[in-house]
Amino acid sequence: MTEKTAVNMLGESDSLHQQVLASFPLCDVTEDDLTQNPQFCKLLVILAKHMDRTGLTASLKAELEKVSASAEQNLQSQRRQWLHTEVLHRSLQEMIQDRHVRKTEPPDQSMLHETMEKCLLVAECVRQLDPSDTTNQEPPFVLGLTPQNVKELMPADKDVQRMRQALPKHLEKHLREKCLTLLSYYQPEWESESEGLKTVKMSHLSGLLDKEKTRAESLRGTCQENRLLLQRQTQLYISELIKCIQLLQTLILDHRLKIQTDLDGKKLDYLEGKCQLVLQKLKAEMVEVQLDTYTPDSISAHRKIREKLESELKACRADKQTAELKLSSFEMLGEEFKALAEEYCRLRSEIKTKNWALKEFTHVKN
Repeated sequence: MTEKTAVNMLGESDSLHQQVLASFPLCDVTEDDLTQNPQFCKLLVILAKHMDRTGLTASLKAELEKVSASAEQNLQSQRRQWLHTEVLHRSLQEMIQDRHVRKTEPPDQSMLHETMEKCLLVAECVRQLDPSDTTNQEPPFVLGLTPQNVKELMPADKDVQRMRQALPKHLEKHLREKCLTLLSYYQPEWESESEGLKTVKMSHLSGLLDKEKTRAESLRGTCQENRLLLQRQTQLYISELIKCIQLLQTLILDHRLKIQTDLDGKKLDYLEGKCQLVLQKLKAEMVEVQLDTYTPDSISAHRKIREKLESELKACRADKQTAELKLSSFEMLGEEFKALAEEYCRLRSEIKTKNWALKEFTHVKN
């Protein structure tokens, strides 16, 4: 791929970013980083043709696979040997445990199990006293015992020989029972089938278990890929969520005053409506108080008093208007008439006073 082709692909296809991210899952790079750095993205596209998902080159990976295959083969060989010995040892121990659980068995089997148990016990003690066959440790000093002292506790040679001749048959029977138990656990519906059919299916059990193991490993790999994809999508989601939060903050800061003005206007309308409602309620209360205070008779009397007062007010207003007309006519006559009017008022006052004095004198005289 040339540089020009890589740049064109970067500009034309967004899926290329996803391919680059899938080629380097261990690299902490986002799609935004690739978009902002096209040259770096082009470099990753070129490197993806020479490296695998773990970062190894093609030649190093081939050499590593070759070494790994040899090591894996050796490991599997050692593992098979160890598993063969371990299975045999555990099977013998299980046979001994079954003997202790049953407590009743034929004499020949009882002798076989006793001999086998003594042989296993002596072998375990010898291994504990002389671990040089399996480790580099020095033989421990336990009560002055040596492996040779413990080997003297072995059963008689004829019993051991008889045990070795009969053991394969009993061991095969025990392993067969365990395999049938495993088969029943793996497929419970096969438990009611015949013995021959169970034996045939038991021969295919290892293949079925291998298929299940392969399927489990495949599902594990799929789960790993889904986990990485989920992590990447979570990062993208968080990034987009942060952008949305920033946009919301901007909207809040830009439109807060406008929204506050609208809210204040609505609040003012609400308070005005509430004030009008309170006023109407007060008026209703006043009317109710008036209805409770004034009876129909008192209202009728008040209405008559009001009519009389209004008529008297009307007469007073007419007298006032007449007096104002006379006063205006008197003011037109000037200052000389004012002096005559004052003299007239004085004379009338004197006449009034003298009439009062005459009336009092006449009253006293009588």
